Amino acid sequence: MFRAYGLYTHIRANRIRSVLLLLGFVALLHALLFSVLLMINALGGGDFDEIVARAVDQFAGSWPVAMMAAGIWFLISWLFHHQLIRLATGAHGISRKEEPRLYNILENLCISRGIPMPAMQIIETPALNAYAAGLKEGEYVIAVTRGLLDTLTDDEIEAVLGHELTHIRNRDTQLMVIAIIFAGIFAFVADLVIRGWRFPYGIWPRGGDRRDRGGGGGAALAMLIAIIIVLVSWGLSTLIRFALSRSREYLADAGSVELTKNPDAMISALRKIERNAKFDVPSRMEAFFIENPLSGGSASLLSTHPSIEDRIAALQRYAGGSDVSTPTPASPWGSA
Repeated sequence: MFRAYGLYTHIRANRIRSVLLLLGFVALLHALLFSVLLMINALGGGDFDEIVARAVDQFAGSWPVAMMAAGIWFLISWLFHHQLIRLATGAHGISRKEEPRLYNILENLCISRGIPMPAMQIIETPALNAYAAGLKEGEYVIAVTRGLLDTLTDDEIEAVLGHELTHIRNRDTQLMVIAIIFAGIFAFVADLVIRGWRFPYGIWPRGGDRRDRGGGGGAALAMLIAIIIVLVSWGLSTLIRFALSRSREYLADAGSVELTKNPDAMISALRKIERNAKFDVPSRMEAFFIENPLSGGSASLLSTHPSIEDRIAALQRYAGGSDVSTPTPASPWGSA
């Protein structure tokens, strides 16, 4: 058996990634600001050098405003990230009186290991899934779906809650909030730009406009560069998924086993979740969940989660768990 939340290197790596993501937020902000200014000046016409010069002059005077806007967004995200996540996932708070079974399982798990108890939330969907979120002590929350609560046994629910508690202990929740809520605004803006404009009439100056204004080639080149900047920003925001290392799920599974001493419950919970994990959440929120609610178990190079098969194989190999859903191969020698 291997430990998860005692891995200080993982926690330190998450802190480093968080700082890098925040620095990347500032860099992408400046890139998007310059691209917008370049587009505006390109639509005004002129030679390429003139367009770029005007955009540079305007950028020099407007970047402090952009930094102020970024500071406001940081403040809003820091203070209201729970509300933003709840709006995105449809989760709502519950009390012990409403869900005593869920509260008792979580409380017993936390008391047995001296872990502060996070708040509990429910997502009203028959799908089986769960997530943890929060930036600091006293703000952490674990949300489970109604389907998970109705379908899993107590041992399996305990395993899922142990998985989410490990994400909290490993500081995975901090990294995910920063990546999705803070830096994710760029993906949102870029998505609007890419989907909202129809090429070539929505952006490129029409032929008549180029003849009237002159320097159409320079304007088109400036517009092309601006669009490339937007696309690169969108691509970099997508690559944020790589900062959310998929190893976090292996470690959280292992942490659950460390907490519950029950690898079989973790494996059987993953098997049930695998069959019904999908439900509708906004894109880029999927990294929060125990299983991707958009792909429903399929994994690829850009996936936010490893496959369920790989996770179960790791639990079998390192934690000694058994997968009861996997039939035992028949002996070629027949029964004894």
